[in-house]
Amino acid sequence: YGTDKPDLRGGMEIQHLSEAWTNSPFTVVQNALTSGGAVRGFTVPGAARYSRRELDELADTAKQLGASGLVWARRQESSVQSSALKVPGEEAIPRTLDLAAAGASDLVLLGAGPAEATSKVLGQLRLQIAKKEGLLDSNAFEFLWDVDFPMFEWIEEESRYEFMHHPFTSPLESDASLLETDPGKARARAYDLVLNGSEIAGGSIRIHDQQLQRLIFKLLQISDEEAKLRFGFFLEALEFGTPPHGGIALGLDRIIAILSNDAKQPLFTVEERME
Repeated sequence: YGTDKPDLRGGMEIQHLSEAWTNSPFTVVQNALTSGGAVRGFTVPGAARYSRRELDELADTAKQLGASGLVWARRQESSVQSSALKVPGEEAIPRTLDLAAAGASDLVLLGAGPAEATSKVLGQLRLQIAKKEGLLDSNAFEFLWDVDFPMFEWIEEESRYEFMHHPFTSPLESDASLLETDPGKARARAYDLVLNGSEIAGGSIRIHDQQLQRLIFKLLQISDEEAKLRFGFFLEALEFGTPPHGGIALGLDRIIAILSNDAKQPLFTVEERME
């Protein structure tokens, strides 16, 4: 869905479509694939009816969201139409439509580039189209648990890791050994509850072992002095044998906004405001 808080009401899941373009001579796509990127896209039900003006507007919107371009494809009677048919690689278009399971009345939108960035743009475009098509029923409530977050994200310009949740989040027990070998692949015991595209609750299982906490600080390049200054209250608690613990905080204002069909939802959860 291109986001960690997807709205499931609109359907239109983002699909992996690189397979259809593996042997395509389309330079833009090949450059993306050879550099480790991907071709991804989603199917808009019933949107084969879109006019060329509407399709051009979607391409412009994608560029405004950060995409280098947007390819559309559809079947019309016995032929295939696509914005990519003007360039080499048109054989990939029928394969893409088949891979995306697009019907005669459907439209497929796809982009190529770094996998995460491509999905993010498609995710935003997906929501705009879902609103346009009236797919976001205000009387429907689609919940999901978001789990298996990475422990860290890599800050390229500073050549260091930063925590994704907070520095007291425990790693998954199965991933604990990765902290010393490949910390970027370690997953956290963190969890968010999402409703209709809004995070309404979030929490984690906390670290309760001093040795593990020291290792996390080391990976985050937090010195003993800085750790004591910033988190002394928690580190002192660990010295007294803090038991395993965790929790979750509800964003009550966000929940009420959704229940009352308030389109202007708050920017912060209760937990974030307390912090």
